[in-house]
Amino acid sequence: MKKSLLSAVALTALVAFSGSAWADILIGVAGPITGPNAAFGAQLQKGAEQAAADINAAGGINGQQIKLEVGDDVSDPKQGISVANKFVADGVKYVIGHFNSGVTIPASEVYAENGILVITPSATNPQLTERGLWNTFRTCGRDDQQGKVAGDYLAKNFKDGKIAVVHDKTPYGQGLADETKKALNADGLKEAMYEGINVGDKDFSALIAKMKEAGVTVVYYGGLHTEAGLIMRQLADQGLKAQFMSGDGIVSNELASIAGDAVNGTLMTFAPDPRKNPNAKELVEKFRAAGFEPEAYTLYSYAAMQIVAAAAAKVGSADDAQKVAAEIKASGPWKTAIGDIGYDAKGDITRPDYVLYTWKKGDDGKYTYFEQ
Repeated sequence: MKKSLLSAVALTALVAFSGSAWADILIGVAGPITGPNAAFGAQLQKGAEQAAADINAAGGINGQQIKLEVGDDVSDPKQGISVANKFVADGVKYVIGHFNSGVTIPASEVYAENGILVITPSATNPQLTERGLWNTFRTCGRDDQQGKVAGDYLAKNFKDGKIAVVHDKTPYGQGLADETKKALNADGLKEAMYEGINVGDKDFSALIAKMKEAGVTVVYYGGLHTEAGLIMRQLADQGLKAQFMSGDGIVSNELASIAGDAVNGTLMTFAPDPRKNPNAKELVEKFRAAGFEPEAYTLYSYAAMQIVAAAAAKVGSADDAQKVAAEIKASGPWKTAIGDIGYDAKGDITRPDYVLYTWKKGDDGKYTYFEQ
């Protein structure tokens, strides 16, 4: 009896130890899975899912498998807080997301207080990393970098134009518009108009009437593709031929379905297309074979997961996200699907890279964006 009891106790201890040592690593992926920005949410989700699948197939992180939990914030800050609190309750230690700056910033405070590291593939507002939190990272650039590229381009190429700067009043949209305006003004060019719209607006007749009255020839828009596409279409419908320019918030082929032919010639800033990275060729083909085009932030999300996995492997454990965060900053650059990425003390990437794109028809007759 004693021998059997001892064996049973030993077996129980072994099972308990094994369960602790080999438990899944729960990682959250958060973004607008539904709603008007669901195209971007799909990019974040698909990128994280494929990365988790590939990492798991290669043995996981220190032998542990990644288990994903998806949170739908619908691009709403309040819903983002709810998602963050659910992640905390469920034991999530790492988050890939959120998409919007206005959601990522408040959610990141919940994560910081609860020992959770967050890497956003897309939130570009400088305030995300300027607050000195230990846990905030991104795989994309910042709006002060992107705005300078846009402002300098406008000042150089449209110095005789009348420029309207329009934004959607969100931390991302207004932040990007303000940084572009700042660069524009520093280059000696004053905007003809500065206006804000509301997310969800559908009728821009009053705005366009103001533009006509001001003789606007160029429209710079800070915001997302949903409103941008409607503004483009209505500008064309109302006969105002103005050059339209925006930032990485319109990097979705869904824009063309909203704007129609009015999208032709639109200018846009975004990083060099990661799909053209030779090291990502097989990965891009894998996505396409599965019926998903990995545009915009898909590979940025994939890269975020790669960085978490690589840093946790180097630490030797994924249990302490603060140790992993310190490792991300101390080591690197990290090999990822979008190239080598290093980090500064704030959690920003050390290789800001924004370039210009033009929207036009491709060989298939469909509108998309091409790097200049």
